[in-house]
Amino acid sequence: MDGRPVLVCTQDEDATADLVIAELNRRRVPVLRFDPGQDFPALAVLAARTGAGGWGGRLTVGERTADLSAVRALYHRRPNVYATDGGRQTARFAAQENRRGLGGVLGALPGCLYVSHPQAIARAEYKPAQLDVATRVGLTVPATLITNDPVEAKAFCAEQPSIYKPLHAGAYDIRGEPAGIWAAPVGPGEIDGAVARSAHLFQAHVPKVADARVVVAGDQVFSARITAPPGVVDWRAEYRSLAYEPVTCPEGMRGALARFLADFGLRFGAFDFAVTADDAWWFLECNPNGQWAWLQAAAGLPITNAIADLLANGASHHD
Repeated sequence: MDGRPVLVCTQDEDATADLVIAELNRRRVPVLRFDPGQDFPALAVLAARTGAGGWGGRLTVGERTADLSAVRALYHRRPNVYATDGGRQTARFAAQENRRGLGGVLGALPGCLYVSHPQAIARAEYKPAQLDVATRVGLTVPATLITNDPVEAKAFCAEQPSIYKPLHAGAYDIRGEPAGIWAAPVGPGEIDGAVARSAHLFQAHVPKVADARVVVAGDQVFSARITAPPGVVDWRAEYRSLAYEPVTCPEGMRGALARFLADFGLRFGAFDFAVTADDAWWFLECNPNGQWAWLQAAAGLPITNAIADLLANGASHHD
């Protein structure tokens, strides 16, 4: 593969990655797209060697080969977990070796810009860490309780209007159909012993009039106001009934967002805020690898170009 390539690690069907790859192709930036979890070792061959300048060697996927020492950037989108094959014990061993071998090399490429580094993304997915960092960088955070104590939960929900939301947006099925667990109001009368079965996140309910999603890619910031029907707590449950408009972040917030991402070592973040009638923005969460393609289309935000800029420029312009 001629020139310094960009590696794109994601699943076969990823319309968001497709937009970025198309833009990189338009700019004549070489791209090697593959899914480490699915393609290795059946479709991909790794031959990596240590050297004075860091890891070198090659990664071959099908008929395309990338020089590991020349990778300018790695776009970690949404690859599958490392696949298993064979007996259970052997399969578990192989999957862990693949994750630490291929994944370890991909996470230690010399001169490579990561958008973002897989380990940074993993660390930033913990909501308690997010809320701590958000508070420290100066963002406004609602009162929050994380507990498995029904007595504590009941007392918290009696103190103020509250919501419950999951700590992780994992896959969940109801009667075989995929379903989302959205943030929802909860009162003290709804708290029972089931709280003791796992950690729960309860948060003061912000009296919002709208939501805002802020996408940060490198030093570029894009914001959209999202208006849902009255009474909707979690706008993700009402995608078909939303209105969007591009807006500007409040004065001083850009610096706080940059400090938030720097604390986690991220170069991308999709932030969610609740917006009140006095135009105060309350931090809810940051998805370190969040979706943005639908927002680009709905609010007219050039996010594809911003991410392509990061990847095409590579580490020399940022590190």
